[in-house]
Amino acid sequence: MYDQIRENTIFIILYAVVTAMTMIASCYLLFRQGNAFARDVTPPLRLRRWTAAYFAAAALCHLWYMPIFFLTSSEDIMMTDLVGGLLDSMTVFPLVIIVMLNMLQDRRRPLWPIALMIAPFVVGGIFCVATLSYDLIPMLDVYLLLLSVGIVIYMVRATRQYGHWLRDNYADLEHKEVWQSFVILAFILLVIVFYAFVSEGPLFQYAIQVIGIILVVYLLWRVETLSELSIPVNDAEDDNLPLSTRNSIGILLQQHCIDKQLYLQHDLTQQQLATAIGTNRFYLSQYFSSMGMNYNAYINDLRINHFISLYREAVAAQRSFTIQQLAQESGFYSYSTFSNAFKHKTGQSVRAWMKALI
Repeated sequence: MYDQIRENTIFIILYAVVTAMTMIASCYLLFRQGNAFARDVTPPLRLRRWTAAYFAAAALCHLWYMPIFFLTSSEDIMMTDLVGGLLDSMTVFPLVIIVMLNMLQDRRRPLWPIALMIAPFVVGGIFCVATLSYDLIPMLDVYLLLLSVGIVIYMVRATRQYGHWLRDNYADLEHKEVWQSFVILAFILLVIVFYAFVSEGPLFQYAIQVIGIILVVYLLWRVETLSELSIPVNDAEDDNLPLSTRNSIGILLQQHCIDKQLYLQHDLTQQQLATAIGTNRFYLSQYFSSMGMNYNAYINDLRINHFISLYREAVAAQRSFTIQQLAQESGFYSYSTFSNAFKHKTGQSVRAWMKALI
């Protein structure tokens, strides 16, 4: 395989470009203060550091493989390749998983299971290096495939739980949702694993480098556009709220949220609303559940009703306006969020609803 690419100037240039990109991306995330791409977003510091670690590991592993382009001894090439595979299994692969886990901010997930998952890789890699043999590689490839499928299944489940958590705690979901990221990352992961079974020729090596570029660009964008969210604590056990107050949450919401139009505040969290009405997040969440809705739906319904009132007032007064302007005045951070919430509540798009009123 390496004989076919060692004299391919285009591939060597591509390989060097990917190596340089990952090194620069790692330094950028570690040493730059603030965002270059989304200045109004404060990204999770933990995610930023782990992503920088992934980029650093990817760059170092690329540097390790570079001597293969110049070595002539088959044994030296094999040793470099096997040690590189061992380094990949100990650094790059687990760091990818850690980065994905840190995108989920509903709770801190333990990292020790990752060490257990990669242990067979490490043991198998050490055996291959010690025996200077590829005999175990097919078995390790099968394990990699099964492990990748298992990780995808887990991430699908975890992402669904994260989505429920977001809607239970946040009114605006901009810069918070991550399910699109996991679809892309899972697809890339499975493509790499599948391709490793099909071919390890030059085309595979080109594909790996192109995917490396895509990952650098995408992860940089993802890190800088994902808002840092606070992990709520369970405040149900030490709450001394009187039962009468607990049962009157609906009245409190009317007084402090609806009458005072608190729902117009951008990015109002469930914790902030709970504090404003004099209860806690746990009881407020229980109240919404008993009403068959979540916090996000409650706030968006109030905002949609506010938009409808503003629209009718503007039409009656024959005042010029834009839908985007009214949506923003109704508390929505972006028009896309407003459009989706409006269609969910009314079953119609905004423009179809407006036409029906004419």
